[in-house]
Amino acid sequence: MSGSINGGQVMEQATEQTRRQMRITVNGEERKVTSDTTVAQLLERLEIVGGRIAVERNLEIVPRSNFDALHLREGDKLEIVHFVGGG
Repeated sequence: MSGSINGGQVMEQATEQTRRQMRITVNGEERKVTSDTTVAQLLERLEIVGGRIAVERNLEIVPRSNFDALHLREGDKLEIVHFVGGG
């Protein structure tokens, strides 16, 4: 039994290391996210969903088709523009 407990602790430590906190900058404001965060997850956390959204990461436009796959990295600088219609 103790082997499975130790195995669980090792697994938990490995998961914690892969999900460490990192700093990014979003529209000039520093934020902390976990290292497994994608652009899509960040947008969801910021409550920016649907509609017309443009994301620039480190001076390069991120295609909407990459939002789910692109993981953020320590030190990334993002600019997010959310277009709102109206009259």
